Amino acid sequence: ATTEIYTLSLHDALPILSTNEQTRKEKTEAVETLHAEIDQLEASIAKLTEDISELTKAVAELDAAMAKATSIRQEEKATNEQTIADAGEAQTAVAQALTVLKEFYAKAGEATALLQQPAPEIFDSPYKGMQAENGGVVGMLEVIESDFSKMLAQATAGEDQSQREYDVLTQENKVATATKRTAVEYKEKDGKATAGLLAGYEADRGVARSEEHKSELQ
Repeated sequence: ATTEIYTLSLHDALPILSTNEQTRKEKTEAVETLHAEIDQLEASIAKLTEDISELTKAVAELDAAMAKATSIRQEEKATNEQTIADAGEAQTAVAQALTVLKEFYAKAGEATALLQQPAPEIFDSPYKGMQAENGGVVGMLEVIESDFSKMLAQATAGEDQSQREYDVLTQENKVATATKRTAVEYKEKDGKATAGLLAGYEADRGVARSEEHKSELQ
């Protein structure tokens, strides 16, 4: 009779033991699944943090490079503008000197012609001073005026080219900086959302571990 009762008790207990074992297995699997999810979320947060750090550093480097380029451009612009102003003023001054000198020679020539009579051979032609001489004052001033004109044209063209290059650099920098700053904003939002999920999974894992522990006591 005792053997029969034991047999019956064991028979009744087997389903319970099997159920408890299944429950423990499910609780353990739940904890392991949550642990894997948490590991993945932590890795994602670490990667996002690294990306944000690199992007922030890149933005700082772009800002620094742009500040340096702006400083150089301002100095270059000031130098070019001074060169342009000096060359323009010099060209104007030489042109005015040429006009005065040419007028003087023209009037001197007219006066000499009026004064000339059948006279000594020294006055057999109108007075032209140094105007016709190779390397004379007028010729020299014309060369100087041409040099100043070339200097003015080159300085103006150089300034225009430098400004165009700076404008292109500024636009490219704005696009690159805006792109990276936008990426930082999205990654920060993604990081916060991921951190929220992580907190939820950690809470769930805590509950799952508690239930797993309880099932082991059964």
